[in-house]
Amino acid sequence: MRPARIPRNVWVAGWVSFFMDVSSEMVYPLVPLFLSSTFGTNKSIIGLIEGIAEASASVLKLFSGVLADRFGRHKLLMGLGYGISTLSRPALALAAGWGLVLASRFVDRVGKGIRTAPRDAIIAASTPSARLGAAFGLHRAMDAAGAVVGPAVAILILALWETNYRLVFWLSILPGIVAVLLIAFYITPDNREQKIGETVSWSLRGFNRPFVQFLVVIGLFSLGNSSNAFLILKAQQGGMTPAWISVVYLVFNVAYALLSIPGGMLGDRFGRPWVIVWGFSLFALVYAGFALADNPWPIAVLFVLYGCYMGVTDGVQRAYLATLVSKQQMATGFGLYHMVVGLAILPASVLAGFLWDHISPSAPFWFGAGMAALAMLLFVTFSWQDLQASRIKPGSA
Repeated sequence: MRPARIPRNVWVAGWVSFFMDVSSEMVYPLVPLFLSSTFGTNKSIIGLIEGIAEASASVLKLFSGVLADRFGRHKLLMGLGYGISTLSRPALALAAGWGLVLASRFVDRVGKGIRTAPRDAIIAASTPSARLGAAFGLHRAMDAAGAVVGPAVAILILALWETNYRLVFWLSILPGIVAVLLIAFYITPDNREQKIGETVSWSLRGFNRPFVQFLVVIGLFSLGNSSNAFLILKAQQGGMTPAWISVVYLVFNVAYALLSIPGGMLGDRFGRPWVIVWGFSLFALVYAGFALADNPWPIAVLFVLYGCYMGVTDGVQRAYLATLVSKQQMATGFGLYHMVVGLAILPASVLAGFLWDHISPSAPFWFGAGMAALAMLLFVTFSWQDLQASRIKPGSA
């Protein structure tokens, strides 16, 4: 039985993300290993694949958000996005070279681009402002729980059929189908879906200064936050086997899942800006640790700490953003946020691959730590009044 304070749409969206993440995380940790071991793909190409896949689909996050606000078709766009991602799996399973892997990753990210903003807008519209942190925390916890089950299933398959990556890719289709069916039958359209909006905006016009400043901070931070594929490659370089990498990635997601709800509640109670500051600080320390680590056990500990960072801050950042935009522009605001993050991944991942190949495997992580520290200082500068208000009156955001 679900708690009375958490609306049905939030719970259903959480279960949808759970099943889709089972599908995605069966696949995602194995893709860089599949590329390097099966096709001999170098790190620069792997970074390029991840960057193109994320950045090329990022404009769709804004496009989808604008369409959702204009025509009110949040549920339709959400279902379409999850369906497209599910349909990307066969291409990955059939890939005979890195080109088809790129195509599959691109289609998967197109689906994510279509679904993300409408889904987050549905969650925000269904939840009272004072509970936004808990609601987004619950959603991120369910998402991360799926990311625990996904690698666990992959580990089991690889234990029975060693290095049979393609079988894992084929089986990942099934939980994706479940996610689409949940949307079709259980997501309830909110009242905004009953009427057409009055305007369409593709720009920042109409958004307030704190929202624009937050986008600048997130964009700067994201330039140093390259694809998690580089964390996986770091683990491989440190001596971890593919099976153990899946285990560590599972533990990372356990930490993420366990701390998402407490992190959201912490933001609701003591102020979301403070939680964001702490998160940037922890990220900088973790990435500095990855730069220094050179054997499996320290890397495993850093994966856990990285999961703590994700759990505490991911939902809080979305909850904070929801307080900076009007209900009429909610999906567009989330679309802009996710677009900025996605567009930054291309230069971030390409740069990380270049730094790895031409300077050292530690260089991408030192760069990421520096960008996180810079983003934290900028956020403190922009949000100083909010931070001070949170100290005086816990729970303000």
